[in-house]
Amino acid sequence: MAANNRRMSGKKGAQVGSGGQRRRGLEGKGPTPPAEMRKGHVKQRAAQAKSRRAQVRAPQRRGGGRSASEFVVGRNPVVEALRGGVPASTLYVQQFIDNDERVREALQLAAERGGINLMEAPRPELDRMTNGLNHQGLVLQVPPYEYAHPEDLVAAAHDEGRDPLIVALDGVTDPRNLGAVVRSVSAFGGHGVVVPERRAAGMTAGAWKTSAGTAARTPVARATNLTRALEAYKKAGIAVVGLAADGEAEVGDLDALGGPVVIVVGSEGKGLSRLVGETCDVRVRIPMPGGAESLNAGVAAGIVLYEAARRRR
Repeated sequence: MAANNRRMSGKKGAQVGSGGQRRRGLEGKGPTPPAEMRKGHVKQRAAQAKSRRAQVRAPQRRGGGRSASEFVVGRNPVVEALRGGVPASTLYVQQFIDNDERVREALQLAAERGGINLMEAPRPELDRMTNGLNHQGLVLQVPPYEYAHPEDLVAAAHDEGRDPLIVALDGVTDPRNLGAVVRSVSAFGGHGVVVPERRAAGMTAGAWKTSAGTAARTPVARATNLTRALEAYKKAGIAVVGLAADGEAEVGDLDALGGPVVIVVGSEGKGLSRLVGETCDVRVRIPMPGGAESLNAGVAAGIVLYEAARRRR
């Protein structure tokens, strides 16, 4: 009878509970993610395939890379670099340094320019940073230079609606020559300078200083292979003119300087390398009635850039 009453009452006896698992299961798993993020969804597979295709088709045009950080050491070099507008990220000053006129000027120039961190460091730390060079308690860190790609120079000219005027350096290893060429390119309305990635001068503090600040507005591009870069310029309809003492034409007679042109300048001693010389459309000479055997890269580039600028007026 008792058993019958329990059935009639509809009440259940003690049972093992779920521990709240069923209740938590009803709470849901948050908002539904977009279809592109759902594993196995057709839209996710389509998005992944599109990404793979984009990577395959990615253009090869890219920046020319970055140089390494550089340190200018010594009181006079640091002051001259700051006066010359050389980019700088940090000025390191030795602890307990003798505060002479050059130290005071370096601190003043760094403060006036702004954006340069002033750091005090013990002498052993500065010795380590400079590999034991005679830093005299002052070390200026020059940030890495952001090189352009050779194609960027052509694009910049087209954006201005002008014919490209570019200088390429072949075997020029003195940063001061590079700085002088950058300055001339800027003065005569050129669009930049191309240097090889190896065995060539780069945009060091010395190049910045010689450029007299014009490197801030005149890009320098770095080519992995200069010959291939010149061939690409030729395919784009740009004349490649090499400077050589035994060139077949004189600079003043070359009509190509009035249009899109790349002027290739070799080293003072060796001139153009064989492959670069063979890649040029024409080789020209600068008449020198005074009998000098050659001109340095900065002077030679300036003469030809002047002639190109004169023809473009």
